[in-house]
Amino acid sequence: MPETPKPEPKQIQVTVELTSGEPPDQPVLANYATVNITQGLAYLDFGFIEPAALALVAQAAQQGKPLPKTLRGRRAVRVAVGLDVLQRLQQQLTQTMAGLRSQKPAKS
Repeated sequence: MPETPKPEPKQIQVTVELTSGEPPDQPVLANYATVNITQGLAYLDFGFIEPAALALVAQAAQQGKPLPKTLRGRRAVRVAVGLDVLQRLQQQLTQTMAGLRSQKPAKS
């Protein structure tokens, strides 16, 4: 007997409010992000690298000078999420970037 195809999972949208578990309830500034996947979890590391250090690396690259082997920064936060959450995050980021691209530049 032929196998009955399984229905596609239905996607729904629900508003989620996140509250801070620790004071102060302030955003953390990050200018660097990386993702590592291991054992079915995605580890998202957000960090901060001093802008002056980034500028020096860019300047050295433009001038053909040797680049540092390591650039040190401060990890602001590490978040571990399941791969399903990572996929939803990717969808949200794609939608956000598409919305930003469709906006007309503000007149100055």
